[in-house]
Amino acid sequence: MANKEQSYPSRLNKKKNNNNRSNSILNIMIALVFTLVIIIGATLIFGGRDDSAEPESVEVAPETENQTSEEDAVTAEENDLEEEQAEEEAAKEEEEEEAKDEEEEETKGGTITREDSNDPIVSETIVNTSWEPIGTSQSGDHVSSYQKNSVDWNEKIEAVTYATGLSENEMYVMMVQNGGGPQKSIATVQSKDQSEKYRVFLTWVDGEGWKPEKMDVLKTLDGAY
Repeated sequence: MANKEQSYPSRLNKKKNNNNRSNSILNIMIALVFTLVIIIGATLIFGGRDDSAEPESVEVAPETENQTSEEDAVTAEENDLEEEQAEEEAAKEEEEEEAKDEEEEETKGGTITREDSNDPIVSETIVNTSWEPIGTSQSGDHVSSYQKNSVDWNEKIEAVTYATGLSENEMYVMMVQNGGGPQKSIATVQSKDQSEKYRVFLTWVDGEGWKPEKMDVLKTLDGAY
């Protein structure tokens, strides 16, 4: 009986020792796994941070360089366009200046010259070298008359129609006045539709009548007479 009673605690102790050994092995494995997790995590964190920083610096530099090259190319193209436009504008201005200085047209028996005017109400001044005296029914010493429907007045208006191309029925006579001398007159007229306005400078030629010397094409009648 005594021997049987002693065998039970011995088996219990043996089983307990086996459990302790298993627990120790399990703890060691857990510790190893935990250590591996820490090592791998640290490698991913610190190693990944270094790897990401290096490519980032490599990518940014070429991108900045390419962008600078593209900006330089765009700037150069814009400069070329500006220079081309400046040259075109300069050439255009030169042509306009030449046209303003004098524009001549060949006409039968003479030349028509059109000149821009510094007068703000004048569009251009026309001189036609083919203009001639319109003839006259007057004889003797000429005396300029500004009385409406007098012979001299009517001959002035005839010279105006000759210069402007407007008939008496197509125009209003706004003013006929002395042109700075006894044998000079200025007539200001307007077409009845008000689209054409002229100031005609006349000179008397003895025995031949009134001759148009020049004609202003007017922008407005304000300040024209």
